[in-house]
Amino acid sequence: MARTLIVEIVTPERIVYTNEVEMVVAPTIDGEIGVLPLHAPLVGALKAGEVRVKQGEAVEWFAVSGGYIQVHEDKVIILADDAEIASQIDVERARQAMAIAKERLSELGGVGDEVDALERDLRWAEVRISVATAH
Repeated sequence: MARTLIVEIVTPERIVYTNEVEMVVAPTIDGEIGVLPLHAPLVGALKAGEVRVKQGEAVEWFAVSGGYIQVHEDKVIILADDAEIASQIDVERARQAMAIAKERLSELGGVGDEVDALERDLRWAEVRISVATAH
């Protein structure tokens, strides 16, 4: 049997996913990282994007809005601001959120905390749509 590692995808509200897998691929701010069992320990910042977990021939996809990845010898913890499994993403709701964020951004037309929050919301909606429609 192939060696595995435990992966946990956690948000402030809940545990999104926990399982034994063969590989995890996550989007860090420095590029995509692949983690296999016995990986060297590391901590990295995540950017909004797609996380993939592979167990045998099965692959599961998740949208994450950013956060951190922590890797131990045989455990990966993804601490995400928001995370959602691709099969449960409501694409229409994400499209509505994207339209609202775009509208509010065009109304504000400046910089500031609200603009930053709206840009994060817009990027999160885009990532959710991308992950859900690709898988």
